[in-house]
Amino acid sequence: MSREYDDVQLSTPRFGARTLTKLALTVSLAGGALMAASPAQAQGPYDRGPDPTDAILEASRGPFSTSQTSVSSLSVSGFGGGTIYYPTDTSQGTFGAIAISPGYTARWSSLSWLGPRIASHGFVVIGIETNSLYDQPASRGRQLLAALDYLVEDSSATVRSRIDPSRLAVAGHSMGGGGTLEAANDRPSLQAAVPLAPWNLQKSWSGIRVPTMIIGGESDSIASVSTHSEPFYNSIPSSSEKAYLELNNASHFFPQTTNTTMAKSMVSWLKRFVDDDTRYERFLCPPPSGLSIEEYRHTCPSS
Repeated sequence: MSREYDDVQLSTPRFGARTLTKLALTVSLAGGALMAASPAQAQGPYDRGPDPTDAILEASRGPFSTSQTSVSSLSVSGFGGGTIYYPTDTSQGTFGAIAISPGYTARWSSLSWLGPRIASHGFVVIGIETNSLYDQPASRGRQLLAALDYLVEDSSATVRSRIDPSRLAVAGHSMGGGGTLEAANDRPSLQAAVPLAPWNLQKSWSGIRVPTMIIGGESDSIASVSTHSEPFYNSIPSSSEKAYLELNNASHFFPQTTNTTMAKSMVSWLKRFVDDDTRYERFLCPPPSGLSIEEYRHTCPSS
């Protein structure tokens, strides 16, 4: 049975400033005349790809063709290497970038379906291998940030030239999700964070200012939502953009197989906050619903 909670806020300073920037751009393009425009019509400086639809977001691949390249652990510092996925298109400008961590004892291969799926919506993605299969959340958080630094500073020219270093995000599963919270807390300049079935002994994240979407599984017996995802969400200040998506009857391992509901919300969150693309607000607010969703809480930036 679906339950819905609203932690509605009108806006945050971050959201308001970006909205004003986009309004100024729209007015300028209109020759100084103030024109009403729907989110689908408004063009922001980081909008990439066609106007989004349910069909586009629910497909196994987005509108961008992608390539990938491996990163050896011997060529990096601070994390264990991994795989980079990136759009082949260079005609629309640079893209935001996201680093994703697997969970405890897991390798990137457990989440690898996410790499090309997210990249195909206009992002550079690095799926990391961790320094150890047993790294704890704080270590995984540092490794996520090291992977982002590598993308921006030391990756190949082909990859680096596609990245806007001011638009970075993190995500991860289980202890990688706990590491995602650590990274968001440690680096407030990040544009978005998406912890997936996050596990962490630290329950309070009152210092997080990064727009954060937590996705949990109703039937998770390892990082139960009542002791992990929900307290994490509740502890993030309501002045920060945040959302909590609970998947109906999902176990702890829901991110390890293709999950359309998760991917659709995750991509929408990244597009909205990494790209400032308001065309994606309608997939986040009003809250999504359906048989696969047990619960959704939000601060609804467009409310």
